[in-house]
Amino acid sequence: MESWIFLGVILLIAFVAKNQSLLIATLAVLFLKLLPHSDKILTTLNQRGINWGVTLISATILVPIATGDIVLKDLLDTLKSPLGWVATICGVLVAVLSSKGVGLINQSPEVTVALVFGTIMGVVFLKGIAAGPVIAAGMTYCIMQVVQIVMNR
Repeated sequence: MESWIFLGVILLIAFVAKNQSLLIATLAVLFLKLLPHSDKILTTLNQRGINWGVTLISATILVPIATGDIVLKDLLDTLKSPLGWVATICGVLVAVLSSKGVGLINQSPEVTVALVFGTIMGVVFLKGIAAGPVIAAGMTYCIMQVVQIVMNR
């Protein structure tokens, strides 16, 4: 029962904040909870959802290449500017942070609660988007590594 109330509160927050992505995601999860054998469905979504999401985001990013809107010359031209180099470096850093984040989530699933809470706060109150939990987990991993190094001195 608690999960229904918690999801209902998130749904209400998403509605009040007019956050369509969070609203749809919450409605989808609530719908899945109604289905027979929802525990198996939700377990599968929990275990594989991030990978499915990353795949969908990756496909979306590749569409302009597939349609010819972005060509190799565009990449080469971009790398001639500081903005292009910074964007490339940030892309590399986000990829590394995300891989560390997935590892942290797998190693310490309890951190997911704080990550989800932080993501909801950022989405609702700062008009962010919910693409950040994995990156946030990666940042958490890096910060905790620094904390461990400092504490072990």
